[in-house]
Amino acid sequence: MSGVNEIRTKFLDYFGSNGHEIVASSPLVPRNDPTLLFTNAGMVQFKNVFTGAEHRPYQRAVTSQKCVRAGGKHNDLENVGYTARHHTFFEMLGNFSFGDYFKERAIELAWNLVTKEFGLPADRLLTTVYAEDDEAFELWRKIAGLPEDRIIRIATDDNFWRMGDTGPCGPCSEIFYDHGDHIWGGPPGSPEEDGDRFIEIWNLVFMQYEQLPEKRLDLPRPSIDTGMGLERIATILQGVHDNYEIDLFRALIGATEDALGVRARNADGTLNPSFKVIADHLRALGFLMADGVLPSNEGRGYVLRRIMRRAMRHANMLGATKPVLHRLVPALVREMGQAYPELSRAEGLIVETTEAEEVRFGRTLTRGLSLLEEASAGLTEGASFSGETAFTLYDTYGFPYDLTEDALRPRGIKVDREGFESAMAEQKAKARANWAGSGDAADERVWFGVRDRVGATEFLGYDTTRADATVAAIVVDGAEVQTVGAGQEARIVFNQTPFYAESGGQVGDTGSATAGETRFAIADTTKVADGLFVHRGTLEAGTLTVGDALTLQVEDERRDMIRANHSATHILHECLRRVLGDHVAQKGSLVAPERLRFDFAQPKPITEEEIAAVERAANQRVRENDAVDTRVMGVDDAIESGARALFGEKYGDEVRVVSMGRDGNRRFSVELCGGIHVTRTGDIGLITIVEEAAVSSGVRRIEALTGETARRYLTGARDRLRSVAGAMRVAPDDAPARVEVLVEERRRLERELEEAKKKLALAGPAQAEAAREIAGVNFVGRVVDGLPGKALKGLADEARQAAGSAVVVIVGREEGRASVVVTISPDLAERFDAVELVRVGSAALGGKGGGGRRDMAQAGGPDADKADEAIAAIATAMEAAA
Repeated sequence: MSGVNEIRTKFLDYFGSNGHEIVASSPLVPRNDPTLLFTNAGMVQFKNVFTGAEHRPYQRAVTSQKCVRAGGKHNDLENVGYTARHHTFFEMLGNFSFGDYFKERAIELAWNLVTKEFGLPADRLLTTVYAEDDEAFELWRKIAGLPEDRIIRIATDDNFWRMGDTGPCGPCSEIFYDHGDHIWGGPPGSPEEDGDRFIEIWNLVFMQYEQLPEKRLDLPRPSIDTGMGLERIATILQGVHDNYEIDLFRALIGATEDALGVRARNADGTLNPSFKVIADHLRALGFLMADGVLPSNEGRGYVLRRIMRRAMRHANMLGATKPVLHRLVPALVREMGQAYPELSRAEGLIVETTEAEEVRFGRTLTRGLSLLEEASAGLTEGASFSGETAFTLYDTYGFPYDLTEDALRPRGIKVDREGFESAMAEQKAKARANWAGSGDAADERVWFGVRDRVGATEFLGYDTTRADATVAAIVVDGAEVQTVGAGQEARIVFNQTPFYAESGGQVGDTGSATAGETRFAIADTTKVADGLFVHRGTLEAGTLTVGDALTLQVEDERRDMIRANHSATHILHECLRRVLGDHVAQKGSLVAPERLRFDFAQPKPITEEEIAAVERAANQRVRENDAVDTRVMGVDDAIESGARALFGEKYGDEVRVVSMGRDGNRRFSVELCGGIHVTRTGDIGLITIVEEAAVSSGVRRIEALTGETARRYLTGARDRLRSVAGAMRVAPDDAPARVEVLVEERRRLERELEEAKKKLALAGPAQAEAAREIAGVNFVGRVVDGLPGKALKGLADEARQAAGSAVVVIVGREEGRASVVVTISPDLAERFDAVELVRVGSAALGGKGGGGRRDMAQAGGPDADKADEAIAAIATAMEAAA
């Protein structure tokens, strides 16, 4: 008996020894086909090679491709567990020729593999060909020696493969295995073909035509695309008829038996369907999470959630009262982790995410089953369960529709799907009515209308910057349109996107969307209407129409800089807490490609020593180069586990929890965050804080740079230091001390100069009036040039002391402006007010106001030419006051 891992290896090695490149499986989320929810066939990753849009360094390839069929038009979810061969996750073995060998070599390779390498008896095999493909018919007779009655011509599309309405296409040829006449069923093309006796094990596609809108042409380089289900061939090689009896599933079912304490086989020896469901869904959830899909309420994440919850429901049916699914993940990794290392790398994430989902769904399941039992109590076999009630269970209590179907299936009760969908549509209509008359109006209504019609945008950007997508909507000047032309600005919604939409302080991505000559330059990405990603930009060339398929490419270098800055904010946040105290909490942030800004609660300025300590601690975490982990949790569970929620952010029921750095056995930084981050902290490169300042009372702000931007900043600072040191003829290390000496020397010289100017002003001739009598008191008025305003008070005080009992007015002129000082000796302070007098002088100089004490005040004005008038106006005011 050959085990699954041995069969996979034998297949790959066989074609590898026959000149094929062994190519790793592509991810389950396709990057080159926006029409697919998940990769569902081996040829998906080679689609652009077949069309000529992409070239590989090889002409022959062989793969074991991970596939999922659950959701969309390829959906086997509801059949899994109740048939022998339906799966949500399966492996597709395939060999490919890109314009190299064709039918004869493909048939020869296939026949030799199944009969010689795998040792299947030729008398148990038969084949099909497309009815018009005489060449394939003759090749099977020649190479395999099959009699004509075991080469069956099929005239339907079952044996003619198409990539789409247009594009590469060609006839197929299938290999079937006969399990024996003890099993009901007939050969393909017969009335009994739906039976289980004859099972297709391999499909060979002869891609020889190109379908155009009005005609079909021969391809200049015909190609080969084959697909063999690993699970199906394993059942034959292991002598069983049910896929779930092969060694891989026996191991997973055995682990489930141990975890539940329940035997998998019924009294008649058949497998309990619930064990099949759990084993199948365990593979699907593990591989989907390993490829970056996490449970959510939209798109691929919702399909994953349905798979997980269906498995959890079946565990509950087997008697599980506590989370059990996550305990089976190590068994999955043991069986498949060697062939798929990504599964081993993601084991911790899969376990944590699955357990969190189990805990959350446990509450929903208990309540939902109770309500379902109550609502269906009077129904008997053949009855129909209300679709409206099913929707209430889904909408109010979070109980999925397919679980309602699954729970009622054993009782022979069907669910009214039309009623369910009608209730769903009615709820959406009410939601539209609620928002349509409120808030900002037309623009908002447009986006919610788009959101209601096309659904939320599927975001792919956590693990890729490039993906294909189709245009779901185009909006120009606040209105939906079908087409835009070159030079037009527009906002585009795609069905899926790798572009991050601005949120959480992180700016939106920029980049391009292209297809042939068409190029849409994306200047910004935002999010509206509860999950709709809007790409704003200009169509630089071509035309763009709703439904078009394009390749979206994020500007990689800019994205990498944003990643580094965002991860740096998390590290800085925790470092600030460690250095300054637990009172530190984020109050806002900006994550842009060239810099990061971080606002936080802090009652006083940060010292230079504290800034240095924060910077040292942050860069230590960078140098540790620890992996950055992300998992999805319920928001309450996440906060209870120690994750920090950020100021001003709104969180749904589920959140992404980002962890980075190590602090003993604990993570250094754990925050709720939906942003884009580096893979490892070392990818940040370097963190340098360039500014610290106050934003408002009790809130400080730091700005920092990372990576190459930080390096350029520090290099510039070093070069400037060297330049300064060179000008002073000292070594760079000595430059700061030398600057301090020069600064102190300059201050001394400025003081000496100021004193000299004051002495010169007092010793020189009066430029206005010398001491004279005004209102019966001595009055001194002088105009001086070249002294700054701050020096006038000292000069006026010296002049008053020299004059004895007097009122002294000094007007200083410098660079076209004037300052006026009035000082009054103590014995005259009761008669005159310096503040009132200086305001008179300021008015004469074209100024306003002034202030000080009753015995000394100062003001200014823009008109230095009116200095004499200012002195005269003060003298007149004294006479009036007397």
